[in-house]
Amino acid sequence: MKTKVLIVDDSALIRSVMSEIVNSQPDLEVVATAPDPLVARELIKKHNPDVLTLDVEMPKMDGLDFLEKLMRLRPMPVLMVSSLTERGSEITMRALELGAIDFVTKPKISIQTGMRDYADMIADKIRAAARARIAPRSVRAQAPSAPLSALRSPLISSEKLIIIGASTGGTEAIREFLMQMPSDCPGILIAQHMPEGFTSSFAKRLDALCRISVVESQGNERVLPGHAYIAPGHSHLLLARSGANYMTRLEQSPPVNRHRPSVDVLFRSAAQAAGKNAVGVILTGMGKDGAAGMLEMRNAGAHNFAQDEASCIVFGMPREAIALGAAHDVGPLQALPRMVLEHLATQGSRALRV
Repeated sequence: MKTKVLIVDDSALIRSVMSEIVNSQPDLEVVATAPDPLVARELIKKHNPDVLTLDVEMPKMDGLDFLEKLMRLRPMPVLMVSSLTERGSEITMRALELGAIDFVTKPKISIQTGMRDYADMIADKIRAAARARIAPRSVRAQAPSAPLSALRSPLISSEKLIIIGASTGGTEAIREFLMQMPSDCPGILIAQHMPEGFTSSFAKRLDALCRISVVESQGNERVLPGHAYIAPGHSHLLLARSGANYMTRLEQSPPVNRHRPSVDVLFRSAAQAAGKNAVGVILTGMGKDGAAGMLEMRNAGAHNFAQDEASCIVFGMPREAIALGAAHDVGPLQALPRMVLEHLATQGSRALRV
């Protein structure tokens, strides 16, 4: 049975190109298109689509207002279609908070040619959205978790590192993880699959919400306790060593597993530069990026954690890592920060005894 898709966009060209892309896939089908949310509302009732693609900026009703009402009254998988602008990226971040599964971007130059170049990615994201777990609004609206207690061990904070990889659903998973981190946590490096132009807004939003400092990595930064460094959308993020210090490094080498930034690239660099001083965390995401790199981390002495299936939006990347034997521990998203910090505290106690 084909996945039924409803396309909502005020641009007739986008509706046409998206329909062409979706209908070219043997397992996907556009059941209707709508120029605005008011028309979409009636089409949802009529066709009961599996996935909705939604423009973020539309007439008659703003895409965010419509998304908020939709996720309250009839929760369903929504894929946002966003402009590559600062305003577009900020709106998209808010849409992900409201429950959208993921997003695709409108090309800057030729929309018709550009969208067709993105055809495989768009189709993959629609498939992932169709399989995604939709959290009830009551769960999403819960008060954010309070930061956990400080580690109170300079040795742990300065010598250990937390390395995180995520994809579909990862923006909210990373937010949940980082908001629990105490101000003296070890330095954190993050690879989240996200295009250029969005990682800066993502980092700024997290920095405003978290006790720790969150930045989009610029490369050649000293990795400091209480700081998180997010891979920019245009580059791979790597961990490097310079004397006694850990440093960030950016590379614009080809995509790995079709992604740049790639989780595998970050994890492999952590295996080489940090070994047993690293803790790996793989969160919700589509595909297998990060599984092989996490296994290299484990073989180098790192201790690794994977998000469990029940709390994942898409249980792809964690499942692949678990299947490879790369993860030592598996747990629900809300518990992972505590599990990581308790592991680090245990390691610190052993070091002090030695």
